Amino acid sequence: MSSSLRPPAPRPCESCPYRCDVPAGIWASEEYEKLRRYDADTPNQPTKLFQCHQADGDSDNRRICGGWAGCHEGEDLRALRVALLDGGMDPATYRAVIEYKSPVPLFPSGSEAAAHGEAGIDAPADEARHMISKISRTRSDLVR
Repeated sequence: MSSSLRPPAPRPCESCPYRCDVPAGIWASEEYEKLRRYDADTPNQPTKLFQCHQADGDSDNRRICGGWAGCHEGEDLRALRVALLDGGMDPATYRAVIEYKSPVPLFPSGSEAAAHGEAGIDAPADEARHMISKISRTRSDLVR
């Protein structure tokens, strides 16, 4: 079984919404709301994997978000179970997500990460605007 979806990077990217040191307001409110859904009990979680925001959704470089893998208990993530069962993820990538430990501080829940990020949406700081600009240059599939 082969999958083009790669395991998380060794550390969550510099714009990861789960990182405690990422400026608020760099993602749209819809992106932050996704984080909360993975805090639900397993049967109520989304079935879609949370991918790193650094690559286009259909890119050959797409990978599991390191912040997502580090914040949530992998074995409790419904999306991981579904991906393994339907062939959307190979067993090695599944194990890498389950065993992932972030070397940088992450918010303890998707809800806390989302609350932090949403706090800066209406008035992002200079650091956030700089990061938004970098992301816009990297991602071709984002709506401007």
